[in-house]
Amino acid sequence: MGPLTRWDTHEFTAAAGTRVHAALLGPADAPTVVCVHGLGCSHRYFLPLARALRRDARVVAPDLPGFGRTRGPVRALDVRGQSRALADWLRATARGGAVLVANSTGCQVAVDMAVHSPELLGPLVLVGPTVDRRARTLPQQVARLVANSPWERPTLGLALVPAWIACGARRYVETFGYVLTDPIERKLPHVPVPTVVVRGGRDPVVPRAWAEEVTRHLPRGRLEEVPGVGHTVNWSAPERLAQIVRPLLAGEPA
Repeated sequence: MGPLTRWDTHEFTAAAGTRVHAALLGPADAPTVVCVHGLGCSHRYFLPLARALRRDARVVAPDLPGFGRTRGPVRALDVRGQSRALADWLRATARGGAVLVANSTGCQVAVDMAVHSPELLGPLVLVGPTVDRRARTLPQQVARLVANSPWERPTLGLALVPAWIACGARRYVETFGYVLTDPIERKLPHVPVPTVVVRGGRDPVVPRAWAEEVTRHLPRGRLEEVPGVGHTVNWSAPERLAQIVRPLLAGEPA
């Protein structure tokens, strides 16, 4: 494995009642980008984005409690529990105000933080924000995830399978239930920071109509669509996503 294919270092921080693991890549004195993973995922699938940003940012990808290399409670955390854990970790590491790049259900976690800890939010990038209010049932979401598979790179499994094993079936299913009942659209108006909604042009999990609705609810939001890719833009089109993130590092408006 070459020097550009792995993280620079890893850290463990006492926060949220556990030791939160995070992977880091990029210059220590560069602006910080914090990545918030989705359901059953971990820091692993943010590595292509971290590589794309390695000259511009210090990319930090924490594992939320119960996922990746962070131990969690016996019962899965709901969306509010995950967002409070993220907030506690941001405070403990003094990373409040960093650019946040969230994917899928990680978008729900980042947006929920606006309700109780808005001071910790920096500019937001919501990549494939879930869950479409017109499809909040398990069968609908499973069907959409299956339909999304052809639009992901086959190598995505190399990052996801270890993460699925780490979280376990029970935690995955419990967390899935929580995210399905989370009304993200009610919280979006409370997001006070510049926000870019990013949708893969082929993403069936986040249809264009839902991405547009999410953007309309945001006080300072805009929509970017990345053609030809599915739900996991951070893996499938990391260079394009990095182009979207870079202006936010410089303080430019979303």
